[in-house]
Amino acid sequence: MVRTLLRTSTAMVLAVTVGMAAAPAALADTGAALSSGVVQSANVAIKNAMNAQTHKASRPALPDRTLAQVPPVRQQPVSQQQLGLPTGFTYTFDVSIAKPFGDIGSKTGWLPGGMDVVAGYGFDPTTRIVANYYELQHYPVGFNSGVKPFYIQGLPNGAPVDLAQLHPQIDVATKDRFVLLNLEKLFLIKLNGGKVIPLVVTPTYVARWSKIASSPTNNDVVAFEHNGYPVYGVHTRTAQVESIAFTLPFLKTPKMFGTFTVAPSWLVHTAGLNQDNHVQLYQILYLEYNPTPTTKFFFEPQSSRDYLPADPYAEHLMAYFLGVSQRIGKAGFVQLVLNSGGPTNYSPYGVSALYCQQAGNCANTTVPAVGGLKATQLQIQFGIGSPSVIQF
Repeated sequence: MVRTLLRTSTAMVLAVTVGMAAAPAALADTGAALSSGVVQSANVAIKNAMNAQTHKASRPALPDRTLAQVPPVRQQPVSQQQLGLPTGFTYTFDVSIAKPFGDIGSKTGWLPGGMDVVAGYGFDPTTRIVANYYELQHYPVGFNSGVKPFYIQGLPNGAPVDLAQLHPQIDVATKDRFVLLNLEKLFLIKLNGGKVIPLVVTPTYVARWSKIASSPTNNDVVAFEHNGYPVYGVHTRTAQVESIAFTLPFLKTPKMFGTFTVAPSWLVHTAGLNQDNHVQLYQILYLEYNPTPTTKFFFEPQSSRDYLPADPYAEHLMAYFLGVSQRIGKAGFVQLVLNSGGPTNYSPYGVSALYCQQAGNCANTTVPAVGGLKATQLQIQFGIGSPSVIQF
């Protein structure tokens, strides 16, 4: 009788506690920040370098008895063909909205909008610095739907609780913010036979923080369960990462282009539940098809190792981005990106159970046990400059 009474009373207050304790081990998305802030710029440099080689190889030979004149050292090349990284000042600005998909319970409609700003300066075709600011939004599956076991301290058996019926308005919409600072360096590796392979090396600093809609502190601080005990006061999605990325081409035709990036990365410092700080390896494959000079289709699968404060060990994230970009005029663009991903070593996805730490005071002491977080969404971007890809 006492057990039934306690379970009934806690069901009355879980609407508050589950909404407050939303998203601990959240989506691993530092890899996506690298895919945009690092891979996109590297792709531009590699394209330009390879196009310049093709242009040089196809240039007709000068007739005999032609006098070659050497231009002054400071004179720019006569040809307008870019040799590598963009030189001078470049920028990108866009705004975006996103539509979530998957088992997200009662959550419907579009997510809060975001924006991206990128500014770079190229000293010469081989050296460039870039500052990036990105906002992205998503809604992980499994938070406000499904039947989950509910446990009260001192009572061994869990009573089933239907999250959707208990509180259909749980809102765990998440907006992540990233700042990336890059130094980009292009190297031209000469092979036997005169062939040149462009390699872009990008040391990068990443700072990220987030806002979870249900956070009582209006940021990313939410309560969650770890090994049967509640964890409070942890910024679950705040981290700083250092990385060095290496990008090489594997495909180049008039309409197709592909690169592969490997980026060893490590935390600037551990926080929360982090237990170690081993180097994690990001791997990003990029493939694009250009049916016209103003239209681009792209596919970008990646394997990441992300390490957030709510993670005792790194998340193994598998994700993909599939999209199309359309140029509008000289500087405008619209881009649609379908992306999906989630960690493979945290299971199950979403909330797996609810734990009340103090019988009779469950309104303030109930926290969810959460596995991996998976999300799928369509993102629409409108901007000026060069479109970039950043999701999770």
